[in-house]
Amino acid sequence: MVENNTTNLSLNYMDSPYEDTEEDMQYWCIRDNYRMLIILGVFIVVCLCGLVGNMVVVRFLGFHMKKNPFTVYVLNLAIADFSLLLFILVILTLSVLSIVECFNWYKYMVSRNILMVVFMFWYLASMYLLTAMSMERCASVLFPIWYRCRRPKHLSGIVCGVLWALAGIFASLVLVSCCFHLNTHCSKVLNVLSPLNFLIFCLFPLLSNVSMFIRLRYGSQRRHPGKLYVAVLLSVIFMFIFGLPLIILIFIFHLATYLTILFIGYLLASLNSSINPVIYFLVGSCQKRRFQGSVKVALRQVFEEKVTSEEQSHVPGDAAVETTV
Repeated sequence: MVENNTTNLSLNYMDSPYEDTEEDMQYWCIRDNYRMLIILGVFIVVCLCGLVGNMVVVRFLGFHMKKNPFTVYVLNLAIADFSLLLFILVILTLSVLSIVECFNWYKYMVSRNILMVVFMFWYLASMYLLTAMSMERCASVLFPIWYRCRRPKHLSGIVCGVLWALAGIFASLVLVSCCFHLNTHCSKVLNVLSPLNFLIFCLFPLLSNVSMFIRLRYGSQRRHPGKLYVAVLLSVIFMFIFGLPLIILIFIFHLATYLTILFIGYLLASLNSSINPVIYFLVGSCQKRRFQGSVKVALRQVFEEKVTSEEQSHVPGDAAVETTV
């Protein structure tokens, strides 16, 4: 009899308070994590602004402007950034709901690894596309004759397809090593991919674009870099600023190990993907050190920019025609 009474009391003690204090538990969860909720709210605002900006770029380049080699890159880049921001927005929204409902869904390692793989696919695709666009812009300045006379017509589309496939291969490699093998395999893959991606697709474009800018502005044959080149240069600089810490986080902490590190990675990626539309607008609307014009006019000023007379002078005969770059 004593044992039965003890059991009944313990069951009543465990059951009845849970129903009565469920709202109190939610209150304490929100109170203990109010700083995280504020940070998540700021992240969500950044993602929403970036989504709107990239959506405007996709709509303008996809439906209101004639395609040229660079708009193909920018369109694919905007799609990659939009997808990455949408993915991060979903993750942040689920994080807010998990705090409110007192449920930590990040504790499952498999889910974190899958999220990391999806995140890396969109992030790497964005990095690769921006690198390809900056390299082609440098080629158009360094080799204007080849660029206007012998450049393959569908080169931009082919390069974009290859880069999407390359990002998919790397993401699949991380998925196989991190989700279906031991963590040691995951560490080895990330330790190889992180420095490789940083050197080829982050540091090299930055150095080449900065050296090209210095050559155009302060070389023996001074030329004014066009708006498109300035926009590409600024995008590469910000990719380096936000990309370097992110690559370090992936290299050292593998991004999914700690929740704080994971959110720092999401913040850096959201800032990197949101800044490009702002750059296009500011560069396109800046005239005589003043910002003026609508968003549509600003984007047209950047992506329908005419070849300068200095570049045309390098092209012989009939090749020196006015084209859009």
